[in-house]
Amino acid sequence: MLNEKTILIVDDEPRTLQGLKRTLDKWANGEFNVLTASSGEEAIELMHNQKVHILISDIQMPEISGLQLLKRIKEHMISPVIIMVSAYSEFQYAQEALRLGVINYLLKPIGKNNLIEAVEEAVQVVAKKERMGIIERVVDNKLIDINKQSSTAHETIREAMDFINHHLQDELTLKEVAEYVHLNPSYFSVLFKEHAKVTFSEYVTRRRIQRAKELLIATNLPIAEIAEEAGYKTAKYFIKIFKELGGVTPSSFRKNNVEKNLAKY
Repeated sequence: MLNEKTILIVDDEPRTLQGLKRTLDKWANGEFNVLTASSGEEAIELMHNQKVHILISDIQMPEISGLQLLKRIKEHMISPVIIMVSAYSEFQYAQEALRLGVINYLLKPIGKNNLIEAVEEAVQVVAKKERMGIIERVVDNKLIDINKQSSTAHETIREAMDFINHHLQDELTLKEVAEYVHLNPSYFSVLFKEHAKVTFSEYVTRRRIQRAKELLIATNLPIAEIAEEAGYKTAKYFIKIFKELGGVTPSSFRKNNVEKNLAKY
C-alpha cells in the first residue's frame, strides 16, 4: 500500500526487542507495520528492501552501534525519523545522536507512555516531511509569484482567485467568474492579467495541473478520476494539457514521484 507506514525497532537484546514490539503493536492497532531487527546489519538490509518511516534503535550494540547505524543509513540516503534508546546517559551520546538527526533520545528502562509519546511525535514529523515532499514536487514557481502578487492585488482579483481555487472541479468560464465578482467579462479579463501577470485561462490551467499533481502523489486514484477532480471532462485532454505544461504524462509523473517517495524519509 502506498500510504502504509513502517516502524523498525533495532536492539540486540531479545526481551527488550519483543517488549517494545508488543507495546507498539498494541498501540498501532494494525495501522502501522512494526518490524524488528537484532543487529545494525540486519536493519540496514531491511531498510534497503523497504521504506522505513520511523527507526527506533538502541545505541549500544555489538559490531555496529546505533550511532554507526545512523551514519551508514545517512551515507545511503535513507532518512527515517529516528528515536534512539540507551541505558547510558552520557552527554556525548545524546549530542552525537542529535547531530545525526535524532528527534528523541530515550533512556532504559523505557516506560510504555514515554515510548508511545515519542512515537506519536515521530508520526507527526513523518506527516510533516511527507507534506513538504509533496509541496516540493508539485510546486509551480509561476503560481508562487502570482500568489505573492495577489497579496497586493485588487480585492476583486483576490476574490476571483479564491473562487477559482475552490471550484477547480467545475467548468469555470471567464464569464461565470466575472459575474461572481460583478464585473464585465472584458474588463475582468484585462484586470486579471494586469494583477496576476497571466491570463485567466493560464491561471486556471496551472491551478488544475497543480491539483492533479497533488492527487497523483498522495492518492491511488485512477488517471480518469484525477482528470475529473481537476476539472477536465476527458482523460485524453487532461493528459495532453498535463504533458504540455509538465513535460511528462501523468502516469510518468506519478511513477517517478512515488519512487522518490519510497527512497526518502
